[in-house]
Amino acid sequence: MEQDPNIMALLRQSFPQIAEKALQEEIAVHGKIYTFREGEVIMDYGTYIKKVSLIVSGLVKVLRRDDDGRELFLYYLEKGQTCAASFTCCMMHKKSYMKTLAEEETLMIGIPIRYVDEWMVRYQSWKNFVMKTYDDRLLELIRTIDKIAFMKMDQRLLDYLSGKANITGSRIIEVTHQQIADDINASREAVSRLLKQLERAGRISLGRNRVELLTV
Repeated sequence: MEQDPNIMALLRQSFPQIAEKALQEEIAVHGKIYTFREGEVIMDYGTYIKKVSLIVSGLVKVLRRDDDGRELFLYYLEKGQTCAASFTCCMMHKKSYMKTLAEEETLMIGIPIRYVDEWMVRYQSWKNFVMKTYDDRLLELIRTIDKIAFMKMDQRLLDYLSGKANITGSRIIEVTHQQIADDINASREAVSRLLKQLERAGRISLGRNRVELLTV
């Protein structure tokens, strides 16, 4: 099989931590480029994962569903990252217990699962990348639990808006009140009320399906 020069270029641009040339060459041979539209599901609940995806550009939302079917937003994945849950499900041949969807148009490199575990032994940079992915996601989950357990709803709302502004690089957030409510596991009525309070306090400006952060 021949190397894909496009994959090699994308790796060097977005994944400098995957530094070993032989590993880059293997990914360029066995990997495949995928594009997902905004709102498209990348990985769904209960599906077997056939590949690990390295995010080259875009933004991916990670969600978890409870026994009653309610979804909870956990964290975002962005350029230079991948989903720790996909590693676990791949190596243990488990069905996915997470859902990921493209928050905006997203470009990925997909790696077949048979190489994921093999490269852990052969390439130190791959092992480091996988272990750092687990560590980063564990910290994200701890922060999510802390927010639910210790933050008041208005603090969680403002933290959510600030986090989304930081990750997108824009103070103008295109989102509906219902989408915010779903992400922070609150009612739409409570979210709308708190957004109005934040607007009266001069913290945000509200528009149609839009929130602009005025202060951080």
